Amino acid sequence: MNTELSRFATRLRGLIANRQPATGNRQFSELALELYGLQFKHNSAYRKICEARGLTPEVVEHWTQIPAVPAAAFKELELTSLAPGERTAVFHSSGTTGQTSSRHFHNAESLAVYEASLWTWFEQNIFPNSGAWLEALSLVFLTPNPMAAPHSSLVHMFEIVRREYALSASAFTGQLKEDGSWTLDFVATVNQLQNACDSGQPLAMLGTAFSFVHLLDYLAAKDLVFQLPKDSRVMETGGYKNRSRCLPKEELHALITARFGIPRENIRCEYGMSELSSQAYDSEIKNSKFKIKNLERTLHFPPWARVRIISPETGREAGEGETGLIRVFDLANVFSVAAIQTEDLGVRRGDGFELIGRAQMAGPRGCSLMTA
Repeated sequence: MNTELSRFATRLRGLIANRQPATGNRQFSELALELYGLQFKHNSAYRKICEARGLTPEVVEHWTQIPAVPAAAFKELELTSLAPGERTAVFHSSGTTGQTSSRHFHNAESLAVYEASLWTWFEQNIFPNSGAWLEALSLVFLTPNPMAAPHSSLVHMFEIVRREYALSASAFTGQLKEDGSWTLDFVATVNQLQNACDSGQPLAMLGTAFSFVHLLDYLAAKDLVFQLPKDSRVMETGGYKNRSRCLPKEELHALITARFGIPRENIRCEYGMSELSSQAYDSEIKNSKFKIKNLERTLHFPPWARVRIISPETGREAGEGETGLIRVFDLANVFSVAAIQTEDLGVRRGDGFELIGRAQMAGPRGCSLMTA
């Protein structure tokens, strides 16, 4: 095990535990440059990319200059500092059947950072200022369980949430089809919904956008409507690229409110990737300067990550309200590559961003593509 990266991982976990790590731009840049030097030194595939661009640690002076690796490179290269014998887990991207998947390698130490990152930011965004009602909460995950989908970062995330809350009432109601795609056990899911209504105890449903669409279609066909107890909520993630049925987010959330009785403020969106170790969640736009018609929320990564919106035409950072490719620098990616160039389009909105979707010519990706 690389002791330099291990020491950095330990320090970062300590910062994350403080709940407000690396909030200042100067501190973040210092940490990012230190991590870049370590990844350049110990990640041979990444080092070759950096050298080809002439961007070595000797010439990079700010975190925004650190070379970003295209997410697609994780399909072809072993972008990791972990030796083959140290890799105890791997997350694959979720694409269409037959598509080459990205590979994000992990071991116990990298998973510890990943889990600290996901849990801390999840708790602050999905259950902020929670009260005694949380102890009675039921969790329903609209995905297969970890045994059925061991290489899904989303399923691993949900398992960590289940483990950390240690709630007796929790269930994975997704299933795997023969082709590896995901589907829902509708009867089991409806039973969970009905149990919550009967008991009066809040329920949280977490899943991909397409899993919610399929569930909503099933409920509509069966003419079923639920009024879930107070404090129930939904977390949805994923997009609709190249799928036959796609709904605008506003329409999806309106249907969730109508069928489950969950108010809009209790529906949260998540943005994540198998190549990252941190996730972004939407929150209200507090600065009225950036409010625009029909947009009340923007996505935000935690303080140990930064997002830039890059113009594909100029390669420079896009201005406020302009569209570009989403580039993420995630300090929690200690043992792989911290700077990731996604193929997703976004719009800069103050200190957050609005997700638009996949760039043209980019291959379909996202956990929702696994739901057939």
